[in-house]
Amino acid sequence: MELSYSHSHSQRVLRQRNILAVVAAALSALSILLLTFTVSRDREVVLQPILRSPITVSSAGVSREYLEMVTRDTVVLTLNRSPQNLEYWMNSVLDIAAPEAQGRIKGDLLKIVNEQRGSSISQFFTIEKMELDTKGLHSEVSGNLHTVVGNKVVSNESRTFRYDWKYSGLSLKLIGFGMVTAEKGKGE
Repeated sequence: MELSYSHSHSQRVLRQRNILAVVAAALSALSILLLTFTVSRDREVVLQPILRSPITVSSAGVSREYLEMVTRDTVVLTLNRSPQNLEYWMNSVLDIAAPEAQGRIKGDLLKIVNEQRGSSISQFFTIEKMELDTKGLHSEVSGNLHTVVGNKVVSNESRTFRYDWKYSGLSLKLIGFGMVTAEKGKGE
């Protein structure tokens, strides 16, 4: 009798162990599946409405509205400067630059700072047109570049500037910008 009781008890424990192993395997598979969905799912962050509609940022790519907003603000930052705000201007541009581009951009900005320091030359840009490429991550902005010496506007020239971007995770960073030359503008 003890032998049959011991055998039935062992069979019951074995059945419970097998059921526990199946449940553990199913939960492990479910955890791996949920982890895969979590990692591969596009993330979105809802930003406060700054333009005409709410803006979202997604890991799937840059939306046209977000690229327009960032380009507009970057154009105002990079092309509006005076001798009084040169240090702030340079540091602000470097803050939005991608880490791998900061050295090159800083070198270019230092040339401008050294040329303009101590002068009474200021400039500002009025935007007329913006062309955005969300796939190639660049934007071209056309408008008038005004140069002011003292209180007098000495030039008002139509110019086009190109901004190149890098999108990593949920962060859009500047990797380069400059004026589009007449030859390049005609070829594009």
